[in-house]
Amino acid sequence: MNNNKLTIAPAWLFQSEQGDLLEPTLFRLLAGIRDTGKLTDAARQTGISYRHGWNLLNRAGEVFGLSLVNMRKGRGTTLSELGETLLWAEHRVKARLGPQLDSMAAELNGQIQHLRANAETVLRLHASHGYAVALLTEFSDQLSVNLQYRNPEEALSALNRGDCDLASLHFPTDPALARDTLAHYHHLLAGRPLRLIRFVTRSEGMMMRPDTTPPVRYLTDLAKRQLRFIGRDHHSGTRVLFNRLLQHQGLAEADLNLSPQQELTHTAVAAFVAAGMADVGFGVEAAAAQFGLRFQQLAREHYLLVCHQDRLEQPGLTRLRALMASEAVVARIGQVPGYQPDHPGEVTTFEALLGENPPG
Repeated sequence: MNNNKLTIAPAWLFQSEQGDLLEPTLFRLLAGIRDTGKLTDAARQTGISYRHGWNLLNRAGEVFGLSLVNMRKGRGTTLSELGETLLWAEHRVKARLGPQLDSMAAELNGQIQHLRANAETVLRLHASHGYAVALLTEFSDQLSVNLQYRNPEEALSALNRGDCDLASLHFPTDPALARDTLAHYHHLLAGRPLRLIRFVTRSEGMMMRPDTTPPVRYLTDLAKRQLRFIGRDHHSGTRVLFNRLLQHQGLAEADLNLSPQQELTHTAVAAFVAAGMADVGFGVEAAAAQFGLRFQQLAREHYLLVCHQDRLEQPGLTRLRALMASEAVVARIGQVPGYQPDHPGEVTTFEALLGENPPG
């Protein structure tokens, strides 16, 4: 199997009215300065000379009219307010666009795979953004997966049309929340011979900066303290879960100091909070850990793959289930904060999952 794949990544390009260009290396240099506090170390990490780094910062200062760093003799180098702003802007762009670009790259790679002579079947997986499902693409030497990031409604609709082989759905372990989820997606699930492939459980909750005082522990804290809140887009499974949690607490979105901005990924929500643009966000623990945020769990959920029952014995799905249960994949899952293997590869039903966690 030819495992060469195309990737797509965003790149910043600054150009002044005079035509001066600033190369993307600038962001790696700024990140190095933030992490090490020394221009010499940051330049070495970036793979450029000290002089090149110095000239790059000077040119950037001329373009923006403000310095990107603060240099004090004997006290090292720190980022200025502009430097911090630019670096966080780059983080947010990568977090916001990354999954969409990954989906575009997967679509193109799938087309190329089909054009290759004797190409193996490529499994088409439409899944909501998550850290564990992305791990499957790391094992392309064992299985070809065309991963497209879609919200649950889009993914299940594509599965029903035959536009994909698998769709993802996250299903709360709490029975009341689980039944709410079934009711929400009833029009896409009812009367269809579907089966669930177990994969992982994951933690969802509130993320905030470590210096948030006092820490936010309950959804009622958001309303009482009118903290600035950033949420996922309305069609995401995470937003559906969050709104159900609000309802169970007798709250509504109107009770919150909700940002008009909506983010498409967990990573983008975490970056938004870490940059100080919101006080609290809601998403998976792994995103909070990625940006050094405090996390307060509010729910645990199964992250499942849904397929048609008559497709289970097809070679591609058989290999996928074996891969999900392999030691290598299980070990990688264990490295992701807030994620745990959940009988990966095992086939089940919604009724069986509900029976595992009967009402207390």
